[in-house]
Amino acid sequence: MVIKKLILTILLCCCPLAAAYKPELVLAQVYSNNIDVTQYWVSEKLDGVRAYWDGKQLISRGGNVIAAPAWFVADFPAQPLDGELWLARQQFEKVLSIVSKQQPVASEWQQLRYYIFELPDAPGPFTERVKAMQVLVQQQNSPYLQAVKQFRVADRAELFATLQQLEQSGAEGLMLHHQDARYKTGRSADLLKLKSYQDTEAIVIGYRPGKGKYQGRVGALIVRTPEGKEFAIGSGLTDVLRQTPPEIGTVITYRYNGYTNNGIPRFARFLRVRETF
Repeated sequence: MVIKKLILTILLCCCPLAAAYKPELVLAQVYSNNIDVTQYWVSEKLDGVRAYWDGKQLISRGGNVIAAPAWFVADFPAQPLDGELWLARQQFEKVLSIVSKQQPVASEWQQLRYYIFELPDAPGPFTERVKAMQVLVQQQNSPYLQAVKQFRVADRAELFATLQQLEQSGAEGLMLHHQDARYKTGRSADLLKLKSYQDTEAIVIGYRPGKGKYQGRVGALIVRTPEGKEFAIGSGLTDVLRQTPPEIGTVITYRYNGYTNNGIPRFARFLRVRETF
């Protein structure tokens, strides 16, 4: 998928159908080694587009109505849901392109599923909500409504072995949700995200020309962090991106492993254009 086309689609052609409200959501903190992992439910971190179902419509994290086909949500319940519109691992850009269109394309939406991982405002601890989500999905019997698989690990060693196995298969990481957590919006230590790498954002301010087989294309993106650090990111760029790179001013997400002595992210690798929908 050509990133420039994706950006133009979002900015020019994909205005929301109607003004919505920005939903209050549960937000994760970063995993800490001092927790007892046996007290948490674990799930794969899906790299899709987060969506809030208010009982009538899907709303993006940014507060835009998602133009889902009527048949896609026909068997969704009247109660609120929180989840992810997901296609497959490492298909974020494709999912974003599908869900940000004002006129939904049926053949594209047929590929998607809405994976729920929370029941907003539901009573009881998270363990009870896990069971309630499973029951709800069975009762609704919608081919497009699924519950994110929640599982347990015996110890930290099993947790990190699972992380390594999933990341090798293209997964983004893991989520850990405390079994006793009551539903509460905002950033919470009851919900943790775990990856083998760190990721953050920077703005594209220029390009470094390619050499050798990349002659005539972009060799690297020149980016600036919010702290003012400037550096190049060449790793992770596909041939399509090198031919048609993100425009100047675009905010991108990149992954890295720690910092150099000069405060530059180490082993920076392009992940995606930031979701603005």
